[in-house]
Amino acid sequence: MSQSTTTGPQPPQATSTRPYLIRALYEWCADNGLTPYVAVRVDDSVRVPREYVKDGEIVLNISMDATNALQIGNEYIEFKARFAGVGRDILVPIRQVMAIYARENGQGMAFPLESPPDEEAHEDIGAGSDPVSGDAGQAGGAILSLAPDVDAVPRDEGDPEPPRPPASPAGGRPALKRVK
Repeated sequence: MSQSTTTGPQPPQATSTRPYLIRALYEWCADNGLTPYVAVRVDDSVRVPREYVKDGEIVLNISMDATNALQIGNEYIEFKARFAGVGRDILVPIRQVMAIYARENGQGMAFPLESPPDEEAHEDIGAGSDPVSGDAGQAGGAILSLAPDVDAVPRDEGDPEPPRPPASPAGGRPALKRVK
């Protein structure tokens, strides 16, 4: 007697956890009086003021005070914001969000960058591993403590100067600290 290898109907592909985690961390920041920032990898699919993009990245303040009509959907983050007093429409694909964190304490989560839906990803990292660290079984985001790059976030003239992160021991740039 032979065993059948046919199984029942396959469940539909699960949606990404990234938008749910971004919304949860946004809400956590709001509930605790913290300022949520998102770090975004900028490409042609991202609609942001290009003059604020540094090294292909931008950090955006997405707090209620800094945005108007904020919507964090499953595919995009959309809002209106003022940059140097000029209103702009912002559109960020969720897949381009590299991290969300609180400005005041750097707590948040970093995400691996996803390939656009029409591109095949060819990486040396094994299936089921975390693209951030290569650890098997930990796919998704990495909890982090992040010192914000305060120069990348545009501020209106009346905004107070955000705190500068302490200098690193080697005198170089602050680094991400992964918290497990």
